[in-house]
Amino acid sequence: MACVLAIDIGGTKLAAALVDREGTVLRDGTVPTPRDGVMAALAELIARVTAGGPRPMAAGIGSAGPMDGVAGTVSPVNMPSWRGFPLRESVRELTGLPVVLAGDAQCFAVGEHWLGAGRGSASLLGMVVSTGIGGGLVIGGVPLLGPTGNAGHVGHMSVDPYGEACECGGRGCVERYASGPNLARWAREQGWRGPDAQALAADAEKGEAVAVAAFERGARALGGMIVSMAAAVEVTTVVIGGGVANAGKVLFDPLERAIEETAGLAFVKAVRVHPTTLGIRAALAGAAKLAWDH
Repeated sequence: MACVLAIDIGGTKLAAALVDREGTVLRDGTVPTPRDGVMAALAELIARVTAGGPRPMAAGIGSAGPMDGVAGTVSPVNMPSWRGFPLRESVRELTGLPVVLAGDAQCFAVGEHWLGAGRGSASLLGMVVSTGIGGGLVIGGVPLLGPTGNAGHVGHMSVDPYGEACECGGRGCVERYASGPNLARWAREQGWRGPDAQALAADAEKGEAVAVAAFERGARALGGMIVSMAAAVEVTTVVIGGGVANAGKVLFDPLERAIEETAGLAFVKAVRVHPTTLGIRAALAGAAKLAWDH
């Protein structure tokens, strides 16, 4: 049976799967991401997933970044043992397969466009809103990866040039307002006493004023960025996943209002926002699709 090898590399887990042309997972596995020896753990996982199965035709990798798509190297923030690590070549040598490499949020977008909430969309922005905010674009059915493979870094689009300084060195970045840790940080600065964004969402659901205000503030930042993307490349569909998206209506209701209040042109107002339907499977699906297309 024809299949490809899909790999998803993150700071907390490594995942791999054999995936057929229709997107069906034939075999899969996950392991925690070790602090050191990441490649050895990945090699063992790949061997387990592929042992006794059909020979894959190619491999697709979605990895946390930053990355250099030209060189095929990655430097994931949460994986200190990998700095400028030659991931694409290492997997090619390990498997003997042609390999395509993209960011994990880009693979999320590709997966949702192929099999998920953005299926068949003419122009899609996929976003992962979690500890950070990443994204990817699929325009006319084709992933937009950019010259160095870093297109879609929507978390570091500025929505306020006079706003807060961001850890990336920029100012007024969406991530500074709408990521999970920054939602909770701002709420604590206003007197909220909870531990994290999950607790903040639960309090917002109950109507606690500061928690509600934190999500409205984050939603305005996300809405401003979405409106800007719609104006720039006529995005018609936005799919949002990640831990913060699990807040549900607490996030999506103020986000819908923010877009309506911010958008002016008719084609910008036409953008539609959906929660992920693939969840944690989206990045693997996107990596598989990139491998098939490759």
